[in-house]
Amino acid sequence: MKPFAALLCAALLLALPARADILIGTAGPMTGANAAFGEQMRQGAQRAVDDYNASGGLAGQPLSLIASDDGCDPRKAVDVATDFVSKDVKLVAGHFCSGASVPAAKVYNQANILMISPASTNPKLTDAGLWNVFRVCQRDDAEGTFAGKYIAAHYRDQKIALLNDKSPAGVALAGRVRQALSTAALTPVIDEAYAPGAKDYGDLAVKIRNSGAAVLYIGGTYVEAGLIIRELRDMGSRIQLIGSNALVTDEFGNIAKEAAEGTLMSFAADPQRGDAAKAVLQHFTDDGFQPEGYTLNAYAAVQVYVQAAEATGGTDAHKIADWLHAGNRVSTVLGNIGFDARGDLAEQPLVWFRWTDGRYVEAPDVH
Repeated sequence: MKPFAALLCAALLLALPARADILIGTAGPMTGANAAFGEQMRQGAQRAVDDYNASGGLAGQPLSLIASDDGCDPRKAVDVATDFVSKDVKLVAGHFCSGASVPAAKVYNQANILMISPASTNPKLTDAGLWNVFRVCQRDDAEGTFAGKYIAAHYRDQKIALLNDKSPAGVALAGRVRQALSTAALTPVIDEAYAPGAKDYGDLAVKIRNSGAAVLYIGGTYVEAGLIIRELRDMGSRIQLIGSNALVTDEFGNIAKEAAEGTLMSFAADPQRGDAAKAVLQHFTDDGFQPEGYTLNAYAAVQVYVQAAEATGGTDAHKIADWLHAGNRVSTVLGNIGFDARGDLAEQPLVWFRWTDGRYVEAPDVH
């Protein structure tokens, strides 16, 4: 090649724009009382991005993660979603709280952006029928019914207390527990809501203790559940606490202390015990991070997107959504999963966890 031609070729190559990263967003409570969940999602999504980039990205194109704090607030979630749209995010591995996910999903729908929530369990999220919305977690109606049937079977002749934290997820969980109890001709002696964010729940704890309830189901997060069970234990109550996946975190134990012992929590089978997650778990261990709660769910959300994009030959959100809705399955750290026509997991197996000796473990003896 002649010198001039070589220089011209080099100049043209330098003038070509670099291939832009494929942007992935995750959003949740990165600060505040529920920040532990936001950090789990950020860590999970970032690890997935890093792992894919180490093996060439998506069809040779690198991935980048943007993490934003929505504070579990619906209005702030819409602001975050609008910002993601302006940045041309291709996938949102979020949000965490259902109250944030539901309004944000509408923004993504209008902008043709795929949303795969690692944690939003309220049925309204997928029942809205938006083509772009999926989740890799169980629905509240599945968890609430699971818990309600257990309580009805094991506490038929005892008093039952039922609480919710007024959040969409908490209300939905309590509603399904109530429905299962009603089907068994059982009525809770306490069935009410509490305001989250209080410094103590002494009056509520006194009411529960004085009711003589043998079991308390809380549709709420680890923060208030931890405070309430501590108050009850300090009063000498031996009530059995039962909660949802929102209590499956070390932060519950940090708040409840010794009072956490014996607490039962419904959740999907622990993916950390499966072969599919071993290599990823080692990466987290090497980084000094404990991948509890929704960490692997966020990792799986990225896996779902990348594998579906590879299968459909690009990042067209409609093609990816159609492929997933068609029942195609993907291999993830959660196992081999697929979705139904609504965007929910095709299978939603649930198990019980128990808080034992300062940590939560699966409880195969509980059924």
